[in-house]
Amino acid sequence: MADAPLLELRDVSAEYGPFRALFGVSLTIMPGAAVALLGANGAGKTTVARVASGLVPAATGAVLVDGRDMSGRRTYEFARAGIAHAPEGRSVFATFTVEENLVLSFRQSLGKARVAGALSEAYALFPRLGERRRQLAGTLSGGEQRMLSLARVLVEKPRLLIADELSLGLAPIVVDEVYETLASIRTSGTALLIVEQHIQHALALCDHVAILDHGRVGWEGPAEGAANVVVSQLFETGSST
Repeated sequence: MADAPLLELRDVSAEYGPFRALFGVSLTIMPGAAVALLGANGAGKTTVARVASGLVPAATGAVLVDGRDMSGRRTYEFARAGIAHAPEGRSVFATFTVEENLVLSFRQSLGKARVAGALSEAYALFPRLGERRRQLAGTLSGGEQRMLSLARVLVEKPRLLIADELSLGLAPIVVDEVYETLASIRTSGTALLIVEQHIQHALALCDHVAILDHGRVGWEGPAEGAANVVVSQLFETGSST
């Protein structure tokens, strides 16, 4: 159905060995929507991102994609369903050039015949990568490495991009560029789940906000007019993200 959720977490709990990270988290993302997931450090945001992409299995509850229960499925099955995860960090092969990183990724995911077109799309998304295509990825700036890891995901046009702390440690001008690209892919139909420390960027891009507090959803609602609520909630936890 057109109004069915693309991704739904129903009363999900998750754990790392004896440590329980999430407690009954429920979250819904509709096709084409953009949801900001905010909270203090250690609140469980990254765990939600990992559960939503199959990297961490839910201990209890259910994870649904298009209404189909994906609980316990492997990460590649989430990827095949159109769920892409851009994790915290840069995730590049440092001793390969920019183009070698992209070719390796695109050959595996798209096939050899589509590599040339995928490269063109990647350089259109991030022109700076085209300028540095022969440069070793390990010598790029932090922002450029982030663009490279994003390009490998975005060219595949996922139905949902789960972006975990994309702006962490980046210069403001690079953060602006990354968010312009996110706005562009949302316009083209990709839904977004944004885990972010830059509250204003997240609120400007997203239409819904969920705030995690010690592994639980402490508040959720529309992004419009939510800034005061967000700041208040984060202040009460004693930290900001």
